[in-house]
Amino acid sequence: MDKAVSGLNRRKVTLGLLGTSVLGAGLLPGTALAAFPDKPIKLIVPVPPGSGVDAVSRALGQAMGESMGVQVVNEYKPGASAVVGSEALAKSPPDGYTIMMGYTAHSTNPLFNANVPYDTLKDFTTVMYVCYIPTVLMVHPSLPVSTVPELIAYMKSKPGNYTYASGGVGATAHLCGELLKQVSGVDIQHVPYKGNAPALNDMLGGHVTMMFDIISTGLPQVQGGKLKALAVTSAKRSKDAPQIPTMLEQGFKDFDVVGWYMLLAPANLPPDVLARLNAEANKALKNPAVHEKLSTLGFETVGGSPEDANKFLRSEMTKWAEVVAKSGLKAK
Repeated sequence: MDKAVSGLNRRKVTLGLLGTSVLGAGLLPGTALAAFPDKPIKLIVPVPPGSGVDAVSRALGQAMGESMGVQVVNEYKPGASAVVGSEALAKSPPDGYTIMMGYTAHSTNPLFNANVPYDTLKDFTTVMYVCYIPTVLMVHPSLPVSTVPELIAYMKSKPGNYTYASGGVGATAHLCGELLKQVSGVDIQHVPYKGNAPALNDMLGGHVTMMFDIISTGLPQVQGGKLKALAVTSAKRSKDAPQIPTMLEQGFKDFDVVGWYMLLAPANLPPDVLARLNAEANKALKNPAVHEKLSTLGFETVGGSPEDANKFLRSEMTKWAEVVAKSGLKAK
């Protein structure tokens, strides 16, 4: 009897230790530690289908899903310059199963919308800086200039009603124009349009003096002789148009502007989940099919750590806050 009791007690102690070990790992007895991910991941696309954000999301998401063995499903939540999608991400559980492809507007929305329903720095986790696309400064061929300094000198020598087009207030093209005004001292009137296409159409018609446009849509117009390219705004020349010099090369210090794309998650993402998502995103960028797809569309891949992405995001927010403050533009 004593031996039986002793054996029973030993079993209880053993089971108790096992139970304590399992509970210490955050699990209930009889369960197993699930590896991330074990179900589909939602990738919020905060703009309508067919955009550059959509293309980057599809290429990266598909490769990440294939590598992780789960589906990465695009979920479209357009509206208010990505504010709708960003708010949805901020309110999602920080478990890695909801992520978002953020873009340049993520850093500038607070400057133009006083009622943004989230904190851009506190409510999100930067996962990886995915890629960027250069912007090109174009003028109508009728303008007798071939460089940016010549353009500035021409406008100063012949004062008049000079204008620049953009797809809307707060767009990268708009901010580029404001930055050019500040670094050149030339008064150029902003003409906002409801989208990039109508802005480009008026540019082609000679109704506006100049326009900054992403290279994927602007370059074909330049190659067709319909517009003249004076500079790209990225720090280095574009692989798609190596003959076009940068703004930096032409003497415009710190004029480094691109349309960028960044993988984001909710705040307080567990470190192991963040590490896995970052590793898989970097792996996807190195996938030949992904690299070729993005390159064909004019994108330059970046990659790197979450810390690299966070540092870049903060620098963008600081840069544009200074430009907007000098311009006198006010949030609504």
